[in-house]
Amino acid sequence: MKNLSIIILLIASALIACNSQTFAIDAAPHISDREIVERLTRLEEGQNALRAEIRANADVIRQLREDMNKQFDRVDTQFGRMDTQFGRIDAQFDRIDKQFDRLVHIMLGIFGAFAALCGGTIWFALWDRRTMIRPFEDKVKKIEDDIAANRNKLHTLIDAFRTLSKTDEKVAGILKKFNLL
Repeated sequence: MKNLSIIILLIASALIACNSQTFAIDAAPHISDREIVERLTRLEEGQNALRAEIRANADVIRQLREDMNKQFDRVDTQFGRMDTQFGRIDAQFDRIDKQFDRLVHIMLGIFGAFAALCGGTIWFALWDRRTMIRPFEDKVKKIEDDIAANRNKLHTLIDAFRTLSKTDEKVAGILKKFNLL
């Protein structure tokens, strides 16, 4: 029984294998030479149309490329003009910087002159005060020396009046009036 099933299996697989080869080959419909020529002609016409379309597209692409190159050239010239304008602006900023530096130097000169003027005025005022005060100081010193020299004489004179006030009532009244007694 076992052998029988193996034999049946082998026969079935052989039949399937033979049938699959026969099904793989498809019978082609019969095409006449005229139909083949017509189809080839149509294919050539299609190829020619495609070639013409490709050429037209190539021309369009070439034209677009030329337009783009022209546009890039225009952009480059505009950038060149902008560069020259920026160069002019930079030069103008440099001139403004130089003018500003000049103004700063002038302002520093003015401040320096003002400081020198103020310092000179203060120095002159101090010098003038010293020269004016020195004679006055000399006079005051002389007066102080005179007062110091006459102080002893004054004390002696007051002592004399006090002694005189003991005998004379008028002198005693005057000394009391001035708080000298």
